Amino acid sequence: MCVICDRIQMIKSGTNPYFVKELDTGYVVIGDNQHFKGYTLFLLKDHLTELFELKDDIRAKYLAEMTVVAEAVAKAFGAEKMNYECLGNGDAHLHWHLFPRVDGDLGVYGNNGRGPVWWYPREKMYSDDNRPNDEELKIMKQTLRKEIEMLLSVSKS
Repeated sequence: MCVICDRIQMIKSGTNPYFVKELDTGYVVIGDNQHFKGYTLFLLKDHLTELFELKDDIRAKYLAEMTVVAEAVAKAFGAEKMNYECLGNGDAHLHWHLFPRVDGDLGVYGNNGRGPVWWYPREKMYSDDNRPNDEELKIMKQTLRKEIEMLLSVSKS
């Protein structure tokens, strides 16, 4: 079974602690590890692997919602720049990785602290030291949900 489908099942059963908000085309979740504070994922509701597999209207809506989520992440967590990744080599279920970036967040690992998130050592990025505690996670989810809801209410006006 697909890891992302498993996570979605957890959302549906109310057992995914990282779940933030359901949108029309996908689910917003805070990343398990938070070296890049505010790291968020946007998971497509349906198990598809490629953007071109989506019908035109669904693809447009999915990309529009992903953009709203990215803007909300940027505002909620003070990003100077957002990084967007849609890979799927490890988990072949369409989803976006949204990384809020600030100057020097790679430390000595990148060019003066600049570069792609994957330059940060994998063992450090996915270290348990980067997992938010329950209170931090609660605050992050509330902050992000509030920003998403504000942006969605403005877009409907």
